[in-house]
Amino acid sequence: MNGSASDSASLLQSKGVLNAGKDDELDITGYRRDGLKTFLFYVLAVLSLGILLLVVYWKPELECQLKCKECALYNADVILVKDKFDQQIGVVDVKLITTTEEKYDVSVSYQEADGAGDPQTDIGDRDTLISSSRVDGKMRCFDYQHYRYIWDTQRRAFKELEDLSTNTTNKTILDSSQGLTQDQRNSRLIVYGLNAIDIEVKSYWKLLIEEVLTPFYIFQIASVVLWLFDEYYYYAGCILVVSGGSIALSLYETKKQRITLRNMMATDDTNILVADGADGFIEIPERELVPGDVIAVPANGCVMTCDAVLITGTCIVNESMLTGESVPVTKTPLTHQEDGELYSPEIHKRHTLFSGTHVVQTRYYGNSKVLAVVVRTGYCTAKGELVCAILYPKPLDFKFYRDSVKFILFLAVMASLGMVYSLIMYIRNGAPVDQMIKRLLDIVTIIVPPALPAAMTVGTVYAQSRLKKEGIFCISPPRINFCGRINAFCFDKTGTLTEDGLDMWGVVPVADKHFHEVQHDPSKLDRGALLICLASCHSLTIINGELSGDPLDLIMFNAIKWHLEEPGQDTSKYDTIMPTVVRPYSRDTFLGEEEKLITSDELFENALAGKWDQHPFEVGIIRQFTFSSAVQRMSVITRTIGQDHMEVYCKGAPEKIASLCLQETLPHNFNHILHKYTVQGFRVIALAYRKLDAKITWHQVQRIARDKMECDLEFLGLLVMQNQLKPQTTPVIHTLQKANIRTVMITGDMIQTAVSVARNCGMVRPNDKVIIVNGHPPDKENPAARIEWELAEAAEDPELVDEEESSANDEGYQSIKMLEYEPRTHLAVTGRAFSVVTNHFPELLPKVCILGTVFARMAPDQKCALIENLQEYGYIVGMCGDGANDCEALKAAHAGISLSEAEASVAAPFTSRVNNIECVVTAMREGRCALVTSFGCFKYMALYSFIQFISVLILYTFQTNLSDLEFLYVDLIITTTIAVLLGNTGAYEKLVRNKPPDSLVKMSNILSILMQVAITAAFQLGILFYLMEQPFYKNDLEPLKETDTWESTIIFLSSSFMYIAVAISFSKGPPFRRPIYTNVPFLIAIIILYSLSAFMLLAPQEPIEHFMDMKPLHTIDFTFRLTIFCISSAFLVVSGLMEWLFVDSGLMKCLYRALERKQKSRYKVIQDTIVAEEWPPVGQTLLASANSDEFAVNMNNSEH
Repeated sequence: MNGSASDSASLLQSKGVLNAGKDDELDITGYRRDGLKTFLFYVLAVLSLGILLLVVYWKPELECQLKCKECALYNADVILVKDKFDQQIGVVDVKLITTTEEKYDVSVSYQEADGAGDPQTDIGDRDTLISSSRVDGKMRCFDYQHYRYIWDTQRRAFKELEDLSTNTTNKTILDSSQGLTQDQRNSRLIVYGLNAIDIEVKSYWKLLIEEVLTPFYIFQIASVVLWLFDEYYYYAGCILVVSGGSIALSLYETKKQRITLRNMMATDDTNILVADGADGFIEIPERELVPGDVIAVPANGCVMTCDAVLITGTCIVNESMLTGESVPVTKTPLTHQEDGELYSPEIHKRHTLFSGTHVVQTRYYGNSKVLAVVVRTGYCTAKGELVCAILYPKPLDFKFYRDSVKFILFLAVMASLGMVYSLIMYIRNGAPVDQMIKRLLDIVTIIVPPALPAAMTVGTVYAQSRLKKEGIFCISPPRINFCGRINAFCFDKTGTLTEDGLDMWGVVPVADKHFHEVQHDPSKLDRGALLICLASCHSLTIINGELSGDPLDLIMFNAIKWHLEEPGQDTSKYDTIMPTVVRPYSRDTFLGEEEKLITSDELFENALAGKWDQHPFEVGIIRQFTFSSAVQRMSVITRTIGQDHMEVYCKGAPEKIASLCLQETLPHNFNHILHKYTVQGFRVIALAYRKLDAKITWHQVQRIARDKMECDLEFLGLLVMQNQLKPQTTPVIHTLQKANIRTVMITGDMIQTAVSVARNCGMVRPNDKVIIVNGHPPDKENPAARIEWELAEAAEDPELVDEEESSANDEGYQSIKMLEYEPRTHLAVTGRAFSVVTNHFPELLPKVCILGTVFARMAPDQKCALIENLQEYGYIVGMCGDGANDCEALKAAHAGISLSEAEASVAAPFTSRVNNIECVVTAMREGRCALVTSFGCFKYMALYSFIQFISVLILYTFQTNLSDLEFLYVDLIITTTIAVLLGNTGAYEKLVRNKPPDSLVKMSNILSILMQVAITAAFQLGILFYLMEQPFYKNDLEPLKETDTWESTIIFLSSSFMYIAVAISFSKGPPFRRPIYTNVPFLIAIIILYSLSAFMLLAPQEPIEHFMDMKPLHTIDFTFRLTIFCISSAFLVVSGLMEWLFVDSGLMKCLYRALERKQKSRYKVIQDTIVAEEWPPVGQTLLASANSDEFAVNMNNSEH
């Protein structure tokens, strides 16, 4: 009974959570339309003259509450969707879909469809609940942001529609090779929709409606209507023209961006062969593909429009659209050895063809087709997920934007006070009611300037333009401001800090369990297993006549001077199948004394005839196990002509290969030699092989499990490669350290190599101490996880590097002197140790992340986790990588920069064509400049409002106001010109230690604005009192109209200088922006505007006075005009001094620090704890207790 009550309660719930615990977590509420409430809603809409419709357009949740009744989710026909940030809110209709697919029939639960029903649920109760959620046998669902959510009758909740990438075993995928029937395909097409990423490009009319209905433009429309009623026709007309131009530009840019994105993501509408059940293959449009379809990948290549898993054949794929890395990748078919695993696009990516990637070549045997099973379509694909991330970006929680909203509310409060004051003045003076209403509403348009939001983005727009000129492209402009606050920057190593290409340093052969002398020219190696390993253990392929593949493989293969030949049409003569052949280039390297090269056909005829003595030295690559970061190795199975057995050749991470080798084949000093090379920064790859039994056939090799092949290996030696630092790396790291920005290396390379590179580039200074963190997860022998702290060696071993090589190294590694710094302690953490700490020592994770400088052997998900941890501890984190394994981390960082040739890549918010880390400094300088510019523009717009606010309050006291054209001159000629050009000042060329403020409500900013407002009021009142003492003022006649007064004329002219003065005061130069004189357009505008205002004051012309509705100033004594000019010019000096005193002076900065007891960032608290505890405990071993909440300390007798 309790279970039944619980089930009923869950069924009746009106609220739910989708994607719980993820970034895209959504809160949903069910509503059902109510006829009476809907009728009343439209009555209220008519009575409110449409204002209610506008309000519900801005607040969709109000529409649900006013027109619908909240109800149980299973019975809802409208769903209110909110993201966890409460910033994206949508109202969507529930659809009812008819499908014949059993798995998606509401009468059958998902577990029942898969044969896994819940035995604890009472059948009768469940049937009742299921029948209650059924609507004529149709599936209940809704779509939100291109994802479909369906009603799960088993869980009694909405859930995201699953495809074959979720809860599907590899066996299920492999067993579906016959594909779908047409009826199954049609049914699934209804459920999943078209396989298309159609980015809507809205019409200009629709965009116009959406743009005009924003609060910004509604406020402008209301203001224009008010000005028209107040007979400010010129001003209203000009604002309409300017706003119209602004809207037109905004619509053009919005549509252009959408068209660019659509074109970037668009694919041609083509047909593709799909398996049609047991009836062979049929051709259908790619847009009609559904999960479960089996496609034949075209032999001449294609651009994938879905995510599909290879089940036969291999493909060479270019994934640059997704990863930013254009190195061809080999995709191999899923095997039955992985039957028991659940399919995952991330874990099994080496078998997965992702949407948007370009299949360059396919390979299979004879006329057989390369087949793949479709697992995801449309927006659910990897490409679709990236497009959704662009269309619906995660809200950026930046303090500057939050504070700007607070400040606008403060301006609204000030407007209210001004309205009260004006109302009192007008009532006291007996003004007409209509005039009072117009003046009170006018105050709102003055104190809250409509152009404020646009002015705040000026700095970002200019910064984005300058970044583009520097070869850095940004697809998320708000992140530019984040660049200005970065205090920790993470770097990938290979291709980012170091050169893309590796240099061959040499091969260290092993024979009789001993390392032999280094062979710097591998082509001179004796013909044997080591040479064949170098020749065959790679994933190289020929594309358009050129050898392509991983840079390391290319260098290794080219160093031995061999030739690679891929199969032609006839591939059936080499033990049934021969995929690829490698052989030496020169004729004298062949066995025997042939006078000419033997052709492939002659070769196989001889081989089949048993003439083994009449053949060249050639190696056929029978099967390839591609490199995987999860297993840190790759291997191939080969057959050498003339031999009756096959061989396995394997290369990969030395520690991983060593664990797969027979211990009797490993040299006794293996670890010592490996350490000597890696500690100098060399890239070291271990090589091994194994002879297979002669009885093993080709067919058996194709089916055998990888782990059965990669075992009991014989160690062959080490491949040693140099990975030179890019010449720009060391200076950039030095620049970042001088600017007090923490630098971190995150790499997949060996830890000793990474530490060496960190020392060479200056990330770890010469006198700093590095402690290597070794983590050991629980195993049979040691049931408790443990952490060991080992002091790393700092000195290089001169034995391994001769003088010539050493000098070559020095050219790449520029040394810098930093001994003036106090020595620091750095942690070097392996991916394994990071995992152990995360899972078994969570209390140590903050310390490890804060003190860690080198993170090696990190998997892509670990890189992302580290970035997120640093963010959690209060860092503003940047990340720079070259794509591929860095994609997740680049997206997780506040500012991710991908080094890529592409103009714009979806792999990261920033893409740099400059293939070195100088782009990091450029982005940070521009970010700081943009942030300071945004502050300056915001403060300027606030002061512009306050100056005009003070002016009109003074004038309202005398029942007068500025004229139509005077308002136009101030708002359009002065303010708009300044607001547009203020942000054009470029970024300062140096990156300094100080960072720009991130908050508008800091005491320095508040005092700055308040003091500027105070001196503005003082100067305007001073000028007013000086005017009132003049004889011509006392003898003046009653004005003919409201604006025809001396107060209006003099306040207008004197305030026009103030708008210019505060612009100069807020135009900050160094240390974040260049000096003001470098912004030539702004400087010219300031000079022209100041001269124009001075001309109207000092040399007034009667036609101008008449046009501007000014009093006859030309009839007044020049001394009075000169005095007004001097007072107004003095405001410029006082304003500048006040800004320097309250914002830039050292004395006030000390005072602010004393008064603003700012709470320490979490990472600073952790740093203090580390210092106080003298952590880490070098030479000790920490053992995790059984519950992982406590750990024990085991003191080791370590020489460290």
